[in-house]
Order: sequence, then structure tokens, then C-alpha cells
Amino acid sequence: MKITLRALRVNAGFTIKEASYRLGISSVTLRSYENKKTKPNIDLLNRMLKLYNVKFSNFEYSNEDQELILT
Repeated sequence: MKITLRALRVNAGFTIKEASYRLGISSVTLRSYENKKTKPNIDLLNRMLKLYNVKFSNFEYSNEDQELILT
């Protein structure tokens, strides 16, 4: 199963503005991650998962697709 960063944010109940503020990045930057124009580094990805309250024990992040893949 694949899950996009946008889907994680929306499911957690955050707007772009709220999530970007809490992550300490601009909304333009967050939007570019969600639209797969740029890729977050592993530290930021971990902060996103923590903010969105995502706890997967087995997942991979596909750099090519920029999606979380549950294994």
C-alpha cells in the first residue's frame, strides 16, 4: 500500500499552513514535497511522521515515487 505525504497531512487534520509552521518550513516547500517536485531529507521526513502521528514499524520511503510504502 502506498501513502502520499499529502494524504498523511490531510488525514492528520493539518492544513498546509499549519503543518509547515509546525515543521519550521515554508508552505511552498511543503507543497513542493507533496507535489513530488523536491524530496525531504530523512530528518524532515521523520519530523513529518511524528507530527502526523504516523507509527509504522515496517515501511520504506520511495525516493522515486516520493511515497511511503507499507511492507
